[in-house]
Amino acid sequence: MSKIKLAEILLIEDNEGDIILTTEAFEEAKFRNILNVVKDGDTAIDYLMKRNGYENSITPDIILLDLNLPGTDGKEVLETIKNSDGLKRIPTVILTSSSADKDIIDTYNLYANCYITKPIDSEKFLDVIKQIKNFWVDIVCLPNDA
Repeated sequence: MSKIKLAEILLIEDNEGDIILTTEAFEEAKFRNILNVVKDGDTAIDYLMKRNGYENSITPDIILLDLNLPGTDGKEVLETIKNSDGLKRIPTVILTSSSADKDIIDTYNLYANCYITKPIDSEKFLDVIKQIKNFWVDIVCLPNDA
């Protein structure tokens, strides 16, 4: 009998309110997967590259990435992810407040897997997180690192 692996999710988000809403949505959706949070782009890159105190970090199965981050911005983080042989296959979902066409085009050009504009309404935000869970965890087949 094989053991079911819970998806490791990395949320890269600097807004404390959005972190709380995301965490609540995971709990409400009975999202048993592991959610790790980093609050800026520089820390995100250290976490993903396993350096500067993050040598034992777990490589995530899914990344939820805000674009508007202090330090290294979300586009630069995305570029780092998609240019790394060890990270580029990780589905990276842009979850941001920006609805600017330039941001959408730029992130798809950097190989984002999808782009979601965060709803302002907290109930709608919770629903978006549940939909992300339904699609990226329950439906999509994620690669296993072998």
